[in-house]
Amino acid sequence: MKALVTHLRDDGSREKLLVDNWEDPPPIAGDLIKTKTLYSGITNGTERNDLMGGNYAKPDEMLPATWGYQNVGEVVEVGPDVTKVAVGDVVYSSADHTEYAVFPQEWLYVKLPPTVDPTHAALFGMASVAMRTCRHADIRMGERVLVVGAGFIGQLAAQIAANMGGRAAICDLDPGRLTKAMEIGAAEEAIDVSGDAWDDRVPEAAFQVVIDVAGAPGLEDKMIRAAGHRGRIMLIAGRFEVKYTFNEGQGREITFKQNSHFDVTDLENLCRLVATERIVIGPLLRDVLPLDRAKETYDTLRDEPAKLGGTVFEW
Repeated sequence: MKALVTHLRDDGSREKLLVDNWEDPPPIAGDLIKTKTLYSGITNGTERNDLMGGNYAKPDEMLPATWGYQNVGEVVEVGPDVTKVAVGDVVYSSADHTEYAVFPQEWLYVKLPPTVDPTHAALFGMASVAMRTCRHADIRMGERVLVVGAGFIGQLAAQIAANMGGRAAICDLDPGRLTKAMEIGAAEEAIDVSGDAWDDRVPEAAFQVVIDVAGAPGLEDKMIRAAGHRGRIMLIAGRFEVKYTFNEGQGREITFKQNSHFDVTDLENLCRLVATERIVIGPLLRDVLPLDRAKETYDTLRDEPAKLGGTVFEW
């Protein structure tokens, strides 16, 4: 079957290519569900981490290998024990970029209602990371929330924080991203922190929650200073270490929380809010591309990641 697969090149670097001879999935039995992929979305941070041989990349000896967790497919076969979906249903699943996906009924997936655009759902994985982070932050009504990084996950985090009753501000180096955040309407404030502007433009002790989706090294002390007493600083995966000055956080009793993946309840809540248009993904979907554009797209992700936004492949 067709698949998007990470390969090791002769010079030791990595690339991701479309192949048409990947191993077929196992036969269907018991509670297994088989879907035929309609769309799959690039998980920009995770897949670039893999392309760069990062902290949670698959090791060289495991390549070639598939990797992805944003798959929208039509159910084409179910085992006799399946009760939650039927042939013809369209589901988002945490499955690879492969032509067919097979997973058990108790798996990370959600059935999509007709009101959800499947191309938008192909980005539900990254959106659910934002959902998980905001829920983990336990954002309360009226709390000020600073989202650091206005990429796809940051834009969704601002929207979700607003839905939870938070007052979201978002900061970034890219004025275009900040403009988009204000157009969407979730953030109450957009802060340009390019150059040395952070210290002048990000107020001290102003936020109860700081959500760091940028992962830029050296921001830890700045985020502590932005947080108020007993502030919560949320860290997304994708970094090797966290360094901060202990005394910066001591007086404020700062809490650092780590965030990783998401679960079915995150997916279900996201799907519900997208279906009712309280969260919007469409303005953040930059490209829906044919599979034959995969290599050039992944080369861009590896070498010039700022050029990619929400990107979906049509199968």
